[in-house]
Amino acid sequence: MTPTLGSLILYTRKIDAMATFYVDHFDYSCHALPDDRIVELRPKDNGTILLLHPAAKGARQGQAAVKLVFTVADVPAFCDASAAKGLVFGSLHHADGYVFANTKDPSGNSVSVSGRLANG
Repeated sequence: MTPTLGSLILYTRKIDAMATFYVDHFDYSCHALPDDRIVELRPKDNGTILLLHPAAKGARQGQAAVKLVFTVADVPAFCDASAAKGLVFGSLHHADGYVFANTKDPSGNSVSVSGRLANG
């Protein structure tokens, strides 16, 4: 039996802003129970569930040790559509048959969109 990554916990002090960010820009749906501290963000299709958990007061936000990478069919088109909705990505980077662009979420976590080039 091969284990699969089912969910990823993101510790944050900005639960509402983070939920809005991933719902608005990456098509997740938000699920929260009234007395639960964790907010579950589910992808509309297959993908990893994001769990937003309140960060401890002493926890550092936006560690560079984690980067969330979303696969998209057309990176430039996705970046253009995102910019129209207020999410600006950095410049496009091309390497070995793929292209990617980076941004940050409201807690300072690195977020990237990546895809294969049509002729790559």
